[in-house]
Formats: sequence, structure tokens, C-alpha cells
Amino acid sequence: MTERTQDEKYLKKRKAHSFALKALIWLCGILTVGILVYILLFILVRGIPNINMKFLFGQYDSETLSAFSSIIATIEIIVISLAAALPIGVFCAIYLTEYARRGNRAVKVIRLAVDTLAGIPSIVYGLFGMIFFVGILGFRTSVLSGICTVSIMILPVIISSSEEAIKAVPDMYREGSLGLGATRLRTVFKIVLPTAMPGILSGVILAIGRIVGESAALIFTSGTNVLKSPTLDLTASQRTLAIHMYMLAGEGLPHHKDMAFATGAILIIIVFAVNMAATKLAGKIGREQ
Repeated sequence: MTERTQDEKYLKKRKAHSFALKALIWLCGILTVGILVYILLFILVRGIPNINMKFLFGQYDSETLSAFSSIIATIEIIVISLAAALPIGVFCAIYLTEYARRGNRAVKVIRLAVDTLAGIPSIVYGLFGMIFFVGILGFRTSVLSGICTVSIMILPVIISSSEEAIKAVPDMYREGSLGLGATRLRTVFKIVLPTAMPGILSGVILAIGRIVGESAALIFTSGTNVLKSPTLDLTASQRTLAIHMYMLAGEGLPHHKDMAFATGAILIIIVFAVNMAATKLAGKIGREQ
């Protein structure tokens, strides 16, 4: 009876601990989601009523404070920086996972460089871009300088996510392809990469989020100028949506603060739309595979 009573007490104690831990996990999850929802609603409720056609597509002046040129500049930086960084990041991940030997010094150096780049503050990237791209290379304060700086910033995210996605591909896929006579290069591009594409797209989503929300690095490189009419000239100095929001919020005028919230709402809508599109694309690719 004594041993049975002790076992029952032990089981009750374990159940109590398990219940407490489960409750703590649920509490942390609910708290995290609640904070996110509160922030989103706070910005959207104050920002959406201030969004109108003049603000979205009009010319910039002291009354409309149009974000049209900033929207175009943001899209330019997202598209071109991803086009530059994505191939480099994916090919680097392919080398690390498919071609490099274990214990290779080059692999250690590359991974150390990736980890170091991931931990560098964005303001340091901005100072580097200002010195190197704006000054030494002579790109001046322009969208092109911002694109070059941001491309370096998002490389660690793309490399890390692509490497993990490629590692997650089962080895039997590679063995089956190689056993049928395919070369390693063909196996990588026809078998491994399509299977790892959902994970790679997750890294692209994270990279887009960092580009859209970046302001510190772009202030020093792309500049804070706001154009009355948008331009696709990469040598022009333009502010992105994040800088536009920062500049309006810093001026302290009530109307400017309202437009800053409107800019923040546009940023949230853009990020949400991109995330939804990438998630659906990743799901479609996963189902096909």
C-alpha cells in the first residue's frame, strides 16, 4: 500500500507539473499573438482612415504628403535586391550542402562570415554602404546604393534558410537520381532544389520583411529625398516607405503623424500580401512535389 500510494502521489505530481507547463506555454502563445494583434490593430485603425487616392497616387506636397514615390522606390529595392541576392545565396547554400566536404576550412570560413553578417546591426551596414558604394564607387546617395547595401544585408537570411531547406531533402531522393545515371548537377537542379523550394521561399519572405522595414541603412545610402513624381531612375535619391514613415513621425505635426500611421498601414498591407502570396506559392510547390 505504501509503494502504491507513493506511485499515485508521483503520478499526480507529474500531471500537475505537466499541466502547469502546458498552461505556461499556452499563456506565452496567447500573449505573443495578443501583442501582435494589438500592434497591428493600433496602426491599422489609426492609419487606414487617412489613406486616400491622393496619398497613394498623387504628387507629393505639404498637404497630401503622398507616398507614391516611396512605394515605387520600395518595390524597386525589393525586386532588384532579391534578384541580386537570391542566386548568390542559393548557390552558396548548394555549395555548403552538396559539394563541400565535411571539415573543409572554406566551409568554416563561409559559415563564420554568414553568422557574422547576420549579427551586424543595420546602422553599420548603412555606414559601410555610405563609405563604399556612395563614396568609393561613386554611386552617390541613390536607390542603387541602397540596393547594393540591402543585398548584402539579406544574404545571411537567404543562405541560412536555403541551407536548412536543402538539408531537409531526404537522401533517398539524391541516391535514386544518381542511381538512375543523373549527374550531381542535374540532381541538384531537378530534384533537390524543387523539393527544397518551400523552405527557400520562407527565407525570401524573411528577407522581404527585412527590406521593407529597413530604415537605418537606407537613410545613409538611398537618402531621405521625396520626389513629387516617382521615377525608375536608380541613380536618383528616394526615400522608402519606412523612411517616409520615420520622417513624418519625427516632424511632430498632427497631420504628419496621421500620415505616418497611414504609411505604416500600407507597409503592413504590403508585407501581409507578399507573405500570403509566397505561402500559397510554397504550398502549391509542396503539393506538386
